[in-house]
Amino acid sequence: MTEKLRRGVADDTASRRPAGPDAGVTRLGLCSVTFRRLPAAEVARCAADAGLEVVEWGADVHAPPGEPGTVRAVREVSDRYELACCSYGSYFRATPGELAEFPAVAQAAVLLGAPRVRVWAGGTGSRATSPDERHTTVACLREAGRIAADHGLELAPEFHQGTLTDTVASTVQLLDEVGADNVRTYWQPPLDVPDEEALSGLAELGDRVTAVHAFSWWPGNTRLRLAEREALWAAALRLLNGRRVEALLEFVPGDDPTVLAREAATLRRAAAQRPIHQR
Repeated sequence: MTEKLRRGVADDTASRRPAGPDAGVTRLGLCSVTFRRLPAAEVARCAADAGLEVVEWGADVHAPPGEPGTVRAVREVSDRYELACCSYGSYFRATPGELAEFPAVAQAAVLLGAPRVRVWAGGTGSRATSPDERHTTVACLREAGRIAADHGLELAPEFHQGTLTDTVASTVQLLDEVGADNVRTYWQPPLDVPDEEALSGLAELGDRVTAVHAFSWWPGNTRLRLAEREALWAAALRLLNGRRVEALLEFVPGDDPTVLAREAATLRRAAAQRPIHQR
């Protein structure tokens, strides 16, 4: 482990608490799952070349929780390219069978220097989930949130169909049921929902949003250039004005790393009406 990395790990707890003039800025970044087929060093290089400042490292390929050596190497890659790890993209679905494995997830997030673990709120949509199943998922998220807090981490489920955060109403209910200060939520535009309706949902979630996944899909999961929904993202970032959140590019057209700089430029343009932290 490099001396820089030793210092970084020692300072992680303090650095997770936003303070000072940057406490209310939105940082622009990349989800590493966008380029699953690329090695972590290439993902980091692409993000840095595109002028992004943070990465959400995924647990599925780049930083598996059971491989601390790999996770440390990813942290070193981030440091080399002067990228912060804003979150650890886990695939913990808050089932009882997974709870025993969550401490390893939290430990991996700490090794990465991430302030947050992204999780999933169960494996079925809110309408298809029975009250008993919902209660179980809530209890698992509450326990995972407690473990996360013990590691100085925030927990945040992805705002995604097929989970208990598939609607704004269910997400608000879930967060109320979990009842933990360190459990917040992601947001992304729901599939096939008009811009006005999507933005209304983001406004309703308000301060409970900790990060957004930025992409341009329409209709369904047809991938468009971010510029084709730039008005949506400009409005979304205005709604987030003054909050410490991240806007993370995810799933660019064709999974093509050569378009990342273009997509990042569009995201910066959409954010230009509000103060953002410059690298």
